[in-house]
Amino acid sequence: MPHSIESLNSCDRPAFVAVLGHLFEHSPWVADETFPRRPFRDAAGLHAALCETMRGAPADRQLALVRAHPDLAGRLALAGGLTESSAREQSAAGLNRLDAGEASEIQRLNEAYKARFGFPFVICARLNAKDAILASMRARLSNPPDEELSTALGEIAKIARLRLNDTITMEN
Repeated sequence: MPHSIESLNSCDRPAFVAVLGHLFEHSPWVADETFPRRPFRDAAGLHAALCETMRGAPADRQLALVRAHPDLAGRLALAGGLTESSAREQSAAGLNRLDAGEASEIQRLNEAYKARFGFPFVICARLNAKDAILASMRARLSNPPDEELSTALGEIAKIARLRLNDTITMEN
């Protein structure tokens, strides 16, 4: 059920986290730590505050947030173990309809990426098709680790914005 900014501004902390905790994959702490910043003027303001919480977190917490994301078209996806949001997002990008060659390439790139950076490749799948995702995986493998962590957090911000848009009513 969609929620308005007004209802989010007036709810208690547990309700706020219950509604928004899923925006950042397995990391309800982002919503919890953003709660005291209420009231939010609009969805953009709420999203900005959530992202400030994420970006202001210690490096180990940011890394844990990135690591909370599943591999694209990985074992968890094949076993049906993704969160509802992740499953919908990967499906929107066509990652549930890979041919054998594409599946093998994504698996190889997932492993190479994790070996290089120590966390899974993160991209806003809803804003990319599978070919663009594969190209981005190849290109980002050559990034320096600090740049790649920053890129992953930027992609997480995009994912959170789309999930937020799905969660709240858009009012003027």
